[in-house]
Amino acid sequence: MRKTFLYLAILAILGFGIYYFLFSNNDSPYSLTEAGFTVKDTASIGRIYIVASDGDAILLDRTDTGWIVNKKYRALPSTLNLLLTTLVQQTALYPVTKPAYNAVVKNMATDGIKVELYGRDGKKMKVFYVGGAAVNNSGTNMLMDGARMPYVVQVAGFTGYVTPRYSTNLKDWRDRTIFNMPPEEIKTVSVQYADKPVNSFVLINNNNNIQVDADTNISRHLDTLNTRRAHLYLKYFTDVNCEGFLNGIEGMDSTLNASHKHSFIDLTGIHGQHQHVDIYWMAINKRSKNQTESDPEIPDEYDADRLYAVINNNRDTVMIQQYAFRQIFRKAFEFYQKDNAAPMQQPNYRQPKNVMVHKNQ
Repeated sequence: MRKTFLYLAILAILGFGIYYFLFSNNDSPYSLTEAGFTVKDTASIGRIYIVASDGDAILLDRTDTGWIVNKKYRALPSTLNLLLTTLVQQTALYPVTKPAYNAVVKNMATDGIKVELYGRDGKKMKVFYVGGAAVNNSGTNMLMDGARMPYVVQVAGFTGYVTPRYSTNLKDWRDRTIFNMPPEEIKTVSVQYADKPVNSFVLINNNNNIQVDADTNISRHLDTLNTRRAHLYLKYFTDVNCEGFLNGIEGMDSTLNASHKHSFIDLTGIHGQHQHVDIYWMAINKRSKNQTESDPEIPDEYDADRLYAVINNNRDTVMIQQYAFRQIFRKAFEFYQKDNAAPMQQPNYRQPKNVMVHKNQ
């Protein structure tokens, strides 16, 4: 009888072990202390600290209004979401092979990236090191803090290595939003053109009653305000982003000072929000599509796709796309056109001569 109970106990233990191995949430057959790179519940993460061997570091904090980078900037959602998805999906495949061990450990010591994860309560959850690509780019070499052996880690369905997702470059993490204001919160929009101020305007939204102030040289030639167009225009200030930051690029200040000013935009909100944007033409270059074919809206000496912009109280220089701003770059007379009018029909009035405006003016 005792032997029967002993056998049953052994079978129960084996059965539990098999069940745990096959059906537990742990996707790796290896010890969590050695290969626990997966984080199933990223909602429990309150802070992520990423530091490279050269000292460059990124600190990501979860707040009530979203993730903040280095306690100063909003985090770029796409980059942050990719990192969180990576934490959920990255799984240890196998330990680094003996022939590769020395090279992998040396690489982590010189070029490795340390990742620290903290819970919302501030307690440390996990620490691991991210190395370079495994053999044939078939995964990423990683090492848990305190572990004896690095592992090759892979994301299911992804061919390559995930090291770039643990970037310590601030430009990769900063939110690129320039304007993101709901139409009902907009108080005023001012668009002032450097070369053709007669096209400039100020749109005022007073409790959904809109007026557009324009140069009298055109207002006296036009019909009544097209309120439908004016209301539609307010929607163009939702989710407007720059292409990237240009801070720190050598010679950028000189480039801006020598650039021809395109316009400046002021957006204010009913809650006191204000964003001022100075926009400059970018000189035509080898990437410019209008090198071979002119754009009727763009002078031939300037790039047809991109412009420079200075935002955030002159703290940041960025690159913007004509495509993203084309709807914002409206002209005053367009708010007075009828809906069935041919697009971009300029009224008959005299344009002022072109004026060169630089950043310091």
